[in-house]
Amino acid sequence: MDDLLIRHLSRPVPRYTSYPTAPHFHPGIDSATYSQWLRELPSETPLSLYLHIPFCDRLCWFCGCHTKQVLRYEPIAAYLPQLTAEIRKVAELLDGRGRVTAIHFGGGSPSMLRPADFVELAAVLRSSFGIVGEPEFSIEIDPNDMSADRLTGFATAGVNRASIGVQDFDPKVQASINRIQTPAQTRAVVDGMRAVGVASVNLDVLYGLPFQTLDSVRGTIEEVLSMRPDRVALFGYAHVPWMKTHQRMIDEAALPDVVARYRQAQAAAAQLTAAGYVAVGMDHFALPADSLAVAARAGTLRRNFQGYTTDDAVALVGLGASAIGVLPQGYVQNVTATGEYMRLISTAGLAVARGVALTADDLLRRHVIEQLMCIFELDVRDLRLRFGEAADGLVDEIEQYCATSTDQLASFDGTRLTIDPARRAFVRLVAAAFDSYLVQGERRHSLAI
Repeated sequence: MDDLLIRHLSRPVPRYTSYPTAPHFHPGIDSATYSQWLRELPSETPLSLYLHIPFCDRLCWFCGCHTKQVLRYEPIAAYLPQLTAEIRKVAELLDGRGRVTAIHFGGGSPSMLRPADFVELAAVLRSSFGIVGEPEFSIEIDPNDMSADRLTGFATAGVNRASIGVQDFDPKVQASINRIQTPAQTRAVVDGMRAVGVASVNLDVLYGLPFQTLDSVRGTIEEVLSMRPDRVALFGYAHVPWMKTHQRMIDEAALPDVVARYRQAQAAAAQLTAAGYVAVGMDHFALPADSLAVAARAGTLRRNFQGYTTDDAVALVGLGASAIGVLPQGYVQNVTATGEYMRLISTAGLAVARGVALTADDLLRRHVIEQLMCIFELDVRDLRLRFGEAADGLVDEIEQYCATSTDQLASFDGTRLTIDPARRAFVRLVAAAFDSYLVQGERRHSLAI
């Protein structure tokens, strides 16, 4: 692909981990709405749980998460009772409804939790919710937090999937983003997780970071491949200093331009596939036997706030400050500020700040966008079976898009909308064409590549 076309296609668009996207959540959805939605869930509804731990012992300048740096454990110790109280309040509202099939701890750095606290929190989840067998239980890990007792604690709690942040192994790049971490240190954590029985290990890598070059990205991928993770997430760094002020610490002059970003992503993808990994969605890779690769082949891949997933639960309960939940009726998000979250939980039991109720049109467009993001195509015959006459207007939009778009990213043969395999990196641009909220106001988003 030539440089001019790459620049043309690298426009800012949403990441589409939800639809409607989070900027369109509003305060009209509150804790009372959330309580009612929980009470309305059918008894056997498959549930996922997401717990947000909004603390880190260092602030990585590239980070886009809701987190805060703490140098003592006391703030975390004060947070956990309120998180536990929210768990119990949500369980009370569910009153035995729902069957938990997946648990995910994110942050921040949930690996900062002391082993005894982590084991206790997992026990609270098991005693509060109806958990089916041994659910997929994953945790995000900063290798700098790890110790032998934490590895043992994770195993005791039932963790069976670990996502380990790498970003980049080049020392110059690491210094520029305040994330110092050696390959040996990372490998020790990978080996340690496997030694305690964790079935699947994912490594997160970033491209588009300051001072990254093709050679440094290739060097990082080479080190990653030497650890043979089950999955690799290859994300483009999202430079959004208007949202995350700590990103102003990054030297913008050292950031690669959109052409360099594209070349880095393509080079890393080529290395991973040459090593036997299967491309999953636009930015994940997995060994052929991994469940993510299996889902991609079967067309059952899903997408949520954690990215690509095999989780097919129809409801996700978000717990903790800033956590987002997804129910059949809509989305809810807790207040972001940790202190305000703790105050609201202690006084009201819930801490919902905003959300959005899903309309019939939202459900239709969410399905379309998820299909494009996951399998790069959309069968309009299936769309009509699912949504009836409501799909007709969307099919008209597909025809109009393919007839008028100058991007040449997709084609439509009357029954199937298909993304050009050579241009799947820009799938978010196609998804954006069917986002009815995107035209309602100016929003700033990360680059399409």
